Amino acid sequence: MNDDLEQALLLAAADADSRNFEDQNLDEVDSGTVECKEAEFYKNITDTSDVGIERNTIDEECQDANVGSSNNELFEATKRKHVEVDEGADIVNESLKGYANVVATHYNQLEEKGLDERSKSRIVYLRNFHNWIKSMLINEYLTKIKDGKKHNAPVRVHDMCCGKGGDLLKWKKGNISHLICSDIASVSLDQCKTRYTDMKGRASRERGPGNIYTIEYIPGDCSRTRLREKYSDPSMKLDLVSCQFAFHYSFESLPQAECMLRNASDCLQPGGYFIGTIPDAYDLIARARRCGGNSYGNKVYRVSLDFDTNKPPLFGAKYNFHLDGVVDCPEFLVHFPTLVKLAKKFGLKLVRQEKFCDFFERMKMEGRNLMNNMRGLEAYPPPDAVTPVGIDPNDYVHAKEYIKASGDNNGRIGTLSKSEWEASSLYMAFVFEKVKNTWNADGAPIYDI
Repeated sequence: MNDDLEQALLLAAADADSRNFEDQNLDEVDSGTVECKEAEFYKNITDTSDVGIERNTIDEECQDANVGSSNNELFEATKRKHVEVDEGADIVNESLKGYANVVATHYNQLEEKGLDERSKSRIVYLRNFHNWIKSMLINEYLTKIKDGKKHNAPVRVHDMCCGKGGDLLKWKKGNISHLICSDIASVSLDQCKTRYTDMKGRASRERGPGNIYTIEYIPGDCSRTRLREKYSDPSMKLDLVSCQFAFHYSFESLPQAECMLRNASDCLQPGGYFIGTIPDAYDLIARARRCGGNSYGNKVYRVSLDFDTNKPPLFGAKYNFHLDGVVDCPEFLVHFPTLVKLAKKFGLKLVRQEKFCDFFERMKMEGRNLMNNMRGLEAYPPPDAVTPVGIDPNDYVHAKEYIKASGDNNGRIGTLSKSEWEASSLYMAFVFEKVKNTWNADGAPIYDI
């Protein structure tokens, strides 16, 4: 990242900070999005190879792509509207601006389906595989946290953008002490409450009362509302903040991205971790360039980019993402070097950035039993009387070739259909660590990152 961008980011960040999120004087960026005039930061992306069982190959230069511009005009001047909010204003209603209402409505309207119904989904193995990714990621960093604590010391977690509570059982298995669940979709949060109540009831019957963490719920847009004041104890020290498949919504604007990072960092104690999963912006654009248009996908997923791929903005780079029966709403590119730069302001140091395919390769042996238990991969060839979920003629070509190359023509492997691999390989995991700080003369924190 060159000096021009660094200076511009710092100026923009300082400007955003001056708008005082603490008093909830929330700013809304007008249609003139913060934009890189020459879009240097994506130009090093090359076409990727066809996506099968192997990972997408993007030119390695994109991992350290320079975000270039000749001067501080990188960030366009924008008019900002200050929205005054009464202290007693409903936290959900005041946050429904921009695309937040679209996102909240989409997730509120998603039907809660039982296990039997979910098992019939075309993407059942993809969803299970992603659940395995989350389980392994959560367990990896809960283990690191506990290794640095005294035996039985409390572990406190914030599940940011928790949805319907799909990770509640993961937190139970992780033996945490307290959980904060926050989400913009009030209906989803109500379903999360029901799941927790049911889980607590089962735990009480199975092992006696008190064998499960305490919990609190916060309805609201994590990218527009300062959450710390909503905690039952604003002085609480958190060990882990998790934001799964949701952080990218905050890159609608710079103020939203900063608010989200502030919420991740606010109560996270030094040595704690901020973990999450997001789509890979480089891959999203590379696939569009490879296909020669702004829309691409298969029978499982579809992406439609709503911006010029030769001049994508740093913030507000909107695309519509459809994943069979699960997601169908606008999302925003997360330019990762920009995320890393902004995170430093809040004391968050990048620890790991990993595509899902690489995460799988690193963790597959350690998580083999869990993968089997979660049915994260589909058996191929399928057992007798079992129909493969893939319906495209090429969905299992990679599996057939692998079996043939192994020389074991009677063997059976675990895999995802090609259509599901193509969707899953769009994603990456990230990990930031909160660092210690000193203070300047004005009482502002200084982080040595």
